[in-house]
Amino acid sequence: MENASSAAILRVLRVTLHTGFAVLLAVALVRMLMAGGALRWAWAGAAVVLAGVYLAGTVLEKRHAEGRTGFNPRRYALLWLGLVTALWAVLLAGSADFAWLAFPLFFLHLHLLPRRAALGAIALMTAAVILSQWAASGAPAPHVAAVVGPVLGAMFSVITGLAYAALYREARNQRLAADELRRTRQELARSQHEAGMLAERERLAREIHDTLAQGLSSIVLLGRAAEQSLSGGDAAAAASQLDLMQQAAADNLLEARSFVRGLTSPQLEGRSLVDALRRLCAATETQAAAAGLPLRCRLEVDGDPADLPQPVRVTLLRAAQASLANVRKHADAGTAVVTLAFLGSEVTMDIYDDGTGFATKAAVAAAPPDGSGFGLRSLRERVAALNGSLELESAPGEGTVVAIRLPVEGQ
Repeated sequence: MENASSAAILRVLRVTLHTGFAVLLAVALVRMLMAGGALRWAWAGAAVVLAGVYLAGTVLEKRHAEGRTGFNPRRYALLWLGLVTALWAVLLAGSADFAWLAFPLFFLHLHLLPRRAALGAIALMTAAVILSQWAASGAPAPHVAAVVGPVLGAMFSVITGLAYAALYREARNQRLAADELRRTRQELARSQHEAGMLAERERLAREIHDTLAQGLSSIVLLGRAAEQSLSGGDAAAAASQLDLMQQAAADNLLEARSFVRGLTSPQLEGRSLVDALRRLCAATETQAAAAGLPLRCRLEVDGDPADLPQPVRVTLLRAAQASLANVRKHADAGTAVVTLAFLGSEVTMDIYDDGTGFATKAAVAAAPPDGSGFGLRSLRERVAALNGSLELESAPGEGTVVAIRLPVEGQ
């Protein structure tokens, strides 16, 4: 609002300056022609040239300021000012009526020249005005009014010109600040857009790893088990394994549709987290048995089950899915236990297995290049997003425990 007000004031001052120059030039020209003289038409031609040069400079500057032309006349501003001043000096030598054009020219000098150079030029032009008035009067000495008038006029022009220059600088600085703010907003919007894209990409990566990747891995294992059963002539076992493959494929199709729509896991639709985890443990046992693995999986619940926020439920279910899939594929375990504890303001879940275990630091440092090591990082990101904590405890030959703690309040 303040910038618009300053711009409006500057526009009014510029229009007033140009209008005043045109009016003073026209009045001086008419007075000179009415006075007669052998060279009046020559002076008239010089006045027309001055008007054309002045008009051309102002029009080009305005078109450039409005962005209507790529030509920048400001590099020729000093040349233009010198030409205008020289033409004015020529006209002043021909008629004292052109003396009053000095006052709008003072503003141009203050605007285009450094302050000291502008003040020096104004002093010389004021002296020229005084001399022209003295010469036109024919008096032996200049009248006091002929000296005081131009001097006061010059002083007033300098004060007004300096105020105009200050206002011009303020408007320019405000315009630059507005441009910088606009660029900053554009960069912020672009950064937020990129951050949103990265966040969505991470979300899809986590969902794909914790659902589709695990499900497809189960399908591959069941397919191998069915192939072995068929090779061994056990058609009943192969049929059971094929049924499990179809069920796993159907479940993964539902998961894919749900996370594409940004919905919750279908495993949680219409059932509690406890029921979903119990079904997950049963499915883990069934798939392990179909693959020929003697894995037993059970759920233990501590405390009174509470109605958890949806993000907490989804995170805990995904953590259990990813952890039990790792147990089934890598741990060579006989027992897996999922312990869910409701502790009032927070909920914890531990996934324990009695498998081969591993050196945690080495495992984290040596993530497989095929992307199978994404699970732990994905799980940490899920938990961190809810201000929770995740701890991994394992050692060769001593099994593994994944411990998750999530706050319930404020979710």
